[in-house]
Amino acid sequence: MGTVADLVRALAGVDRAGLLFEDQRWTHAEVVDAAARRAGWLLEHRDRERPFHVGVLLENVPEFPMWLMAAAVSGAVVVGINPTRRGAELARDITHTDCQFLVTETAYLPLVDGLDLGIEAARRIVTDERGDAYPAAALPDVEVQSDDLYLLLFTSGTTGAPKAVRCTQGRLAYIGGRVRDMFQLGPDDVCYLAMPMFHSNALMAGWAPSLAAGATSALRRRFTASGFLPDVRRFGATFFNYVGKPLTYVLATPERPDDADNPLRQVFGNEGDERDVARFGERFGCTVFDSYGSTEGGAAVSRVPGTPKGALGPAVDGICIIDAETGEECPPARFDEAGRLLNAEEAIGEIVNRLGAAGFEGYWNNDEADRARVRDGVYWTGDLGYRDADGFVYFAGRDHDWLRVDGENFAAAPVERILGRHPDVVLAAVYAVPDPDVGDRVMAAMQLRAGASFDPDGFAAFLAAQADLGTKWAPRFVRVTPELPITQTSKVLKRELRREHWECAEPVWWQADKDGRYTRMTPADTATLRAQFEARGRGHVLTV
Repeated sequence: MGTVADLVRALAGVDRAGLLFEDQRWTHAEVVDAAARRAGWLLEHRDRERPFHVGVLLENVPEFPMWLMAAAVSGAVVVGINPTRRGAELARDITHTDCQFLVTETAYLPLVDGLDLGIEAARRIVTDERGDAYPAAALPDVEVQSDDLYLLLFTSGTTGAPKAVRCTQGRLAYIGGRVRDMFQLGPDDVCYLAMPMFHSNALMAGWAPSLAAGATSALRRRFTASGFLPDVRRFGATFFNYVGKPLTYVLATPERPDDADNPLRQVFGNEGDERDVARFGERFGCTVFDSYGSTEGGAAVSRVPGTPKGALGPAVDGICIIDAETGEECPPARFDEAGRLLNAEEAIGEIVNRLGAAGFEGYWNNDEADRARVRDGVYWTGDLGYRDADGFVYFAGRDHDWLRVDGENFAAAPVERILGRHPDVVLAAVYAVPDPDVGDRVMAAMQLRAGASFDPDGFAAFLAAQADLGTKWAPRFVRVTPELPITQTSKVLKRELRREHWECAEPVWWQADKDGRYTRMTPADTATLRAQFEARGRGHVLTV
C-alpha cells in the first residue's frame, strides 16, 4: 500500500498548476519545495522525546496543504484544530493530542493567548508573520510506512467532547486513489476545496484525491454560498466536495439563467438533502454523488441507480440495522400507501457494519470510545437507521436524535425531511424538548429563505397535507431563526438548541392547545409553562 509521502514525492519537479488561492498560483514543484523546507525545519526543531505531532489551526490558506505535505514526508502527524472551539475546550483538544508544534495565523492568536498548551514559543509558527522564511532543503530522507499514523481528525463534537480519529498514511492514500478513480480525476482537473481542512471530508473527499490525481487544488479560505459560483468560474473548478448543507445554502442564492454556464462537472459529498442533490445537479449542470460514511472509516453506503426516494443506498458489505439493547437485527420497515413508516419503534436501530472493524483505526488515547465503537468485531456507527424489505438503508438521525412522544418512539431525520419540503424552509432541525409530564415534545428550528416570514396558519395547513407525517411528529414548538447554529462542517449544533428550548431570544410559535393552531409564544406563556414543570416536580429538566 502506498503512502501520502509517495503522492507528494511524485509531484516534485512537476511544472504544472498545483495550488490556486485568491489571485495567487503555485506549481506542483513550488508547493513540494515549500513542503520540503517546512519538513526540514520540523525535523530540526522536533523534540524526539515527545510525539511528533503538529497542530494546525488555520483556515483554508496555502500554508495548510504545505504543512500537510511537510508532515507526510517527515513522518509527522497533523492534528486538525477546530477554530470554533474556545478556551478550555480548545486547550483540551491541543493537549489531549500531545501537540509539540502549533501552526497558526495572526487572526487566531487571540484564541490561544493565555492558554496552557505545553508548546514552547519556538515551536509556535505564525504563518503570516513568518512568511516563507525556511532554509532551503531537499525532501527529507525519512522512511515512511503505510501504517504510520498521519492524521488526528476530531469528530464534530455536536454532542459531548470531540474524539480524535486516527488515520494512517496508507489509509488516506488509499482513499485518495479510490475517489480519484471513482470520478476519473486527472492532471487537468481543478478541485475546489472550500470545506474546512481540519475536517475529514476536506482531506478525504477533496485534497487527497486531488493529490493522487496530480490535479490542481483551488482553496477558499472558508465556504460562502455567494462566493461559490464565482470561484468555480474563476478557478475553472471541475470537482467540488462537500459535507452537510452547502448545497442547500448555494441553492438558496438567487437563481440566474446562466447558472449552468460553468466548468463544474462532478460534486461529491455526504449528508446532502435528497431534493437538493437533484436540484443542484440540474441548476448547475453537473453530477452530484451523495453518500453516507464516517470519519472513522468503519461504514459507508452509497446511492445507486434505483435507490428509493429518501434512502442512502443498498445495505452491502456487512451493513445492517441492529437493536442496541438486544443485539438482534431489526425487522424491515413497513410503510403505508403514503410512505409513512409504520413500525418505527421496532425497525429503527443503529447502523452497524459487521465487517467494518478492520477499517477503524481507533481514537487517540481513548480506549473507552474504541470499545464503544467496536464490540465483538462489529463496527457501531452511532447513527440511527432503518432498512426496507429490499435492503435499502434510510438514515434516521444520530444516536441522540430519538424522540418519545406520548409513548411513541421516532427519529428526527424523517420529520426534518418533511419540513424541508416547505417552499420557505431553507434548513430545519428537529429535536426533543421536555414535556411537563413525561417524555418529550417535538421542537423544530427553521431557517427561512430570504424575504420569507413564518405564516402560522399556512404552516399548519402544510403539515396537515403531508400524508407521511406521523401522528405524533408535528412540531409543538417552532423557532424561527435567521441562521441555525452550525459547526464549520455545516452540522447543526442541536445541543445548543435543546439547551435553550423555547426560552430564547428568537420568535417561537407553539401549539398552546391541541387544535393544531400555532400562536406566537409570549413571556407570559413561557412563565406559565415553566410553572407547570415546577408544579410537577420536573423543573430540573429545563436546565439539562
